[in-house]
Amino acid sequence: MPEMMTRRSALKTAAGAFAAARLLPAVEGTGRLKQSVSYWTYQKWFKLDELCVEAKRIGLKGIDLVTPEQYATVISHGLVPAMTSGTAPNTIPIGLNRLENHEKVLESVKRDITLAAEAKVVPNVITFSGNRKGMPDGEGLANCLTGLNKIKAYAEEKNVTVCLELLNSKVDHKDYMADHVAWGAELMKKVGSPRVKLLYDIYHMQIMEGDIIRNIRTYIDFIGHFHTGGVPGRHEIDGTQELNWNAVAKAIADLNYQGFIAHEFVPAASPQIKSLEEAFAICKV
Repeated sequence: MPEMMTRRSALKTAAGAFAAARLLPAVEGTGRLKQSVSYWTYQKWFKLDELCVEAKRIGLKGIDLVTPEQYATVISHGLVPAMTSGTAPNTIPIGLNRLENHEKVLESVKRDITLAAEAKVVPNVITFSGNRKGMPDGEGLANCLTGLNKIKAYAEEKNVTVCLELLNSKVDHKDYMADHVAWGAELMKKVGSPRVKLLYDIYHMQIMEGDIIRNIRTYIDFIGHFHTGGVPGRHEIDGTQELNWNAVAKAIADLNYQGFIAHEFVPAASPQIKSLEEAFAICKV
């Protein structure tokens, strides 16, 4: 209990600092999209506090895939913990497509929602479909629907969005079920909640099906968050990659999208922070 109270006190203090930071003049020239960066892609070179300093300098608005224990650090820099990292057993291979997983997975998701709401500025928590393991996609969709229906009212009450991530099953996450946007959109349509959305990872969906801009335009109402990453290799989103990232960013901004687009590429060039600066410039539309 003392540990929990200490963490809550830290979050309360950091949230106050974040609110104060919002009163400062906005950084000029950040574009129409709120950009973020996934901490894990830079943690080899930067501690979280150091990455926050760089992100703020560049013009980013958030840090992605952080734990509740890391919220206070992010908030203290006037940045948003834009997406939780998720905690076991709420993991990529387990997920919600099996009824026997629901109790433990949803307990983890509910905890993340609670702590996000306590922090007051954390908009999203992550969840996953899980792997197929021979299960038909229709059965998995029905089971995910059952699970999300159990948690959606709590997410709505706490004003936190649960984002189910779309991932590729060809290269990085073999056998993952939510590997096409149409499947995810059908699930979202059935759930029917403004607080349950898709995390549309552009890197993963380019590998699986391409047609990125048209699919984003078609399914934008079901998308709550974006991730970037260059194909092939999940490196910089520059001219070495097969997508025109500036055009993708412009298409998203033109839809009046209000969420975050988070960079989740592993820099191959040096200095690594230069890659983040360039990604920010590419998506500053």
